[in-house]
Amino acid sequence: MLKKLIYSAVNGRVAVLFISLVIMMVGLNTMRQAPLDVFPEFAPIKVEIQTEAPGLSTEETEQLISTPLEQALNGTPNLKTLRSKSVLGLSSVVLLFKEGTDIFRARQFVQERLSLAASRLPQVAKPPVMMPPLSSLSRVLKIGVSSKTLSQMDMSTLTMWAIRPRLMSVPGVANVAVWGQRDKQLQVIVNPDRLRAASVTLQQVITASGNAASIESGGFVDSPNQRIAIRHKNLSTKPEELANTVVDFKNGAPIRLGDVADIEIGTPPAIGDAVINHGDGLLLIVEKHPNANTIEVTKNVEAAIAELKPAFKELEIDSTIFRPATFIERAIDNLKNALLLGALLVMLILMVFLRNKRAALISICAIPLSLISAVLVLTAFNVSMNTMVIAGLVIALGEVVDDAIIDVENIIRRLKLNQLLDSPKSKLNVIVNASLEVRSAVVYATMIVMVVFLPVLFLDGIAGAFFKPLAMAYLLAILASLIVALVVTPALSFLLLDTKHAEHDIAIVSWLHSKYAKLLDAILAKPKKVFVAAAMAFMATTTGALFLGSEFLPEFKETDFLMHFLERPGSSIEQMKKMSMRASHDLLAIPGVRNFGAHIGRAEAADEVVGPNFTELWVSVDPNVNYEQTVSAIKQTMQGYSGIFTDVQTYLKERSKEVLSGTSSSIVVRLFGPDLAVLREQAEAIKNTMQSVQGIADLKVEPQVFIPQIEIRLKPEAAQRYGINTNDIRKVTSTVLKGTKVGEVYKAQQRVDVVVIGSQESKLDLHAIQQLPIDSAFGPQLRIKDVADVYFVGMPNEIKREAVSRRIDIVANAKNRDLGSVASEVESKVSAMTFPAGYYPQFLGEHTAQKAATQKLLGLTMLMILAIVIIVYVDFKSYQHTLIFLASLPFALMGGVIGVFLSGGVVSLGSMVGFIAVLGIAARNGILLISHYRHLMMNEGYDHGRDVVKRGSQERLVPIIMTALATSLALIPIIFKGPISGYEIEYPLAVVVVSGLLTSTLLNLILLPSIFLRYGKIKVR
Repeated sequence: MLKKLIYSAVNGRVAVLFISLVIMMVGLNTMRQAPLDVFPEFAPIKVEIQTEAPGLSTEETEQLISTPLEQALNGTPNLKTLRSKSVLGLSSVVLLFKEGTDIFRARQFVQERLSLAASRLPQVAKPPVMMPPLSSLSRVLKIGVSSKTLSQMDMSTLTMWAIRPRLMSVPGVANVAVWGQRDKQLQVIVNPDRLRAASVTLQQVITASGNAASIESGGFVDSPNQRIAIRHKNLSTKPEELANTVVDFKNGAPIRLGDVADIEIGTPPAIGDAVINHGDGLLLIVEKHPNANTIEVTKNVEAAIAELKPAFKELEIDSTIFRPATFIERAIDNLKNALLLGALLVMLILMVFLRNKRAALISICAIPLSLISAVLVLTAFNVSMNTMVIAGLVIALGEVVDDAIIDVENIIRRLKLNQLLDSPKSKLNVIVNASLEVRSAVVYATMIVMVVFLPVLFLDGIAGAFFKPLAMAYLLAILASLIVALVVTPALSFLLLDTKHAEHDIAIVSWLHSKYAKLLDAILAKPKKVFVAAAMAFMATTTGALFLGSEFLPEFKETDFLMHFLERPGSSIEQMKKMSMRASHDLLAIPGVRNFGAHIGRAEAADEVVGPNFTELWVSVDPNVNYEQTVSAIKQTMQGYSGIFTDVQTYLKERSKEVLSGTSSSIVVRLFGPDLAVLREQAEAIKNTMQSVQGIADLKVEPQVFIPQIEIRLKPEAAQRYGINTNDIRKVTSTVLKGTKVGEVYKAQQRVDVVVIGSQESKLDLHAIQQLPIDSAFGPQLRIKDVADVYFVGMPNEIKREAVSRRIDIVANAKNRDLGSVASEVESKVSAMTFPAGYYPQFLGEHTAQKAATQKLLGLTMLMILAIVIIVYVDFKSYQHTLIFLASLPFALMGGVIGVFLSGGVVSLGSMVGFIAVLGIAARNGILLISHYRHLMMNEGYDHGRDVVKRGSQERLVPIIMTALATSLALIPIIFKGPISGYEIEYPLAVVVVSGLLTSTLLNLILLPSIFLRYGKIKVR
């Protein structure tokens, strides 16, 4: 079959070259248009449902909203995890689905169940809202809107009615959340004393205000020749118009709204706020759909903002507070430069080592053809061009030329030998036979390399999301290089190669052969010493490997930073805003910090379900300043706020942690149990245990604590006497404290709500609430304190649930010690604790994810080794030669361990993939070397002994060294630059590959010949 394929390729060489050129042209065009992102989608399929329930306490929200929704949604097809969070007046239920679930199908399943559950919720709850689907790294831009002349309400009006709709129309934008929003309202501000003095009830004010602001159709009249519509002049936004509305008549005189209430333009009670640089403003967070192109969406949003700016000259719009596209562009450019420079270095090596420049040209052609073919396949499967894909191509760069090198080397050698024959064969036959001679070994070697990388494709979770694209790009490039070597290389060899153009061996090749020949003589004379030295080195590195630390993902070199401000629960928005203002001055004083933005609490239809005590601060750093010094200054500044939990993170790191555990910390102990008080007690015990672990940092118990809330409890006897029930009281307090919408008016296509709300004096304290008026069923107006007890109680600020159980998190990070060691000690100590019945801990976070991924990789690697044994045995058909091949593989990993020590002594998931790559390359070189020994013995009449080992080793010296050099030089740009933007995951991988190649190449050229000489003698069939 292979012979027929090669014959066809050589005979149809013009067609082969034409198809190759077409692939190159189409591939280059595809690469220019391919979507770019920093990482592939790594978050699980997620559906979030938010339900507003104004006025409900946290426990009421959990019992009346979250729990019924959980029960309705539990058991949804492909559901993996069900979580909920209940805060004052808001329920959030999150469903995470199994990998591979279609997001739109999942949303359909949820919607079907939600439609039934929504009708069973209490009337106080608004209809549940399914949040739009978002990308893993959903936040595309954070845009600060501020003004020196406009109020926050005026800025909100312009933003909500002009800027946000324009941004929502940009393709790929899923949501634009607005923090600091102050909607314009026409407020009827009632005062209990004035109501009481005028003998007007609160319900009369609500009814009169609603009637004035109602909008009804006027009907029409028909004349003989036309229909004429009737229009009523509706209420305007002028307060004086509403103030003239009649509420009641007393003694024949009208009582107007203005007599019993103040009519003003105002804003609703804030649920969140924003700080832009040093002052007030709005923070717009633009979020994108899954698989939307971040760079394209960013540029389109920025273009939309540029269009809007001339129309809003009083607004200052800053779209650089957070711009992840900058990091993506920088990371992709860095990796593209590494790929280009690596390709040039590989070409240089080919030109230096190949004794025939035409042969070098043929080998060089394999690079773009293989890489572009891989990109074409990836884009056909909708895989975006991201840093992991490019990293896979960079790793494969040195290997894609290997097949072509081996093929071309053998063709040149056979053409020379053919020229010396008395009756030379045709050039076609020589090229086909020369290709077939090495083809079996090359095919099997390529299969082994691919089998070695297959375990990466079976990783799941965030590890699989990150490294599957890398493995796919690598495997496709290797597979493409094999096809190129089978089809394109023989065709080009027929066109370009001729003994007339052969050149003499260049000096470096001759020098290498000479030195290697002397080295072989020395090591083959005393193979036992080689075995002992190799065994001792292997034991030393194996022992050293036990002391290596571990981490899941590295720190990313982003120039945008987020910091969490977490005050004690119950803190007000005003207090958090003061602290954010102070932080803005402190951070902007740091050299290199360009701008500042903060969002406090939450916003409408946003993905942050938090209380007013939670703030996120964002700063952007000038990329030209010293990165480490600036980050250190930011961290030092954030440590200066006593009593407030703070941290400093990059968005990528924070998002990866949040996907792993639902929190932004690296180490998470999640405690489950039914009772909140017991949960808090046991959580404190776990915290005390964790404090004794060396290297623990940022340790805290999730603030699910009791905060003061006002409880109103009906007095049964008084309630019966006056005909008042709990709902009557709830309506009064809801209207006075929160406001009740009674209608709406319109101005210039903008809607303004008409709201009845209490004055500031009526909601100052407990006494003011006790004095609120309530109408009895029998006429006299009462105070709330007459029919109910009003007092302070402790209630939970938030309640979190998972797997239909309450839970609380104890979280921490690692400092001055590797994450793996800290997390392992935490797990060991907490597991030794005793918990009450029904309470149990679960360990989450980066270390847990890395341990699971490592265990899966090791398990799959065992299967991979078994597959390699089968492949090698099918090729060799010899147990001895198969065992010799396997014996050389563990030694190839020694250099990788040394490389990890030199780069910090911490094994990351990137390092693990690097070890797999080294194992594949070492396996490839090993099988090619042993195959050549066997070829000399079986086809060229050599007997097993020193001569066959020397000749076989020397003839494979240059291809093996070229493979190692090509792969190493392809990765040298990454190592030389260090873990800069785009290289964070690839840097430890590159270090392991390059250092591993150093030892694996030496062991292939020194240890393997010794082993084969000692144990490789078999009966040649």
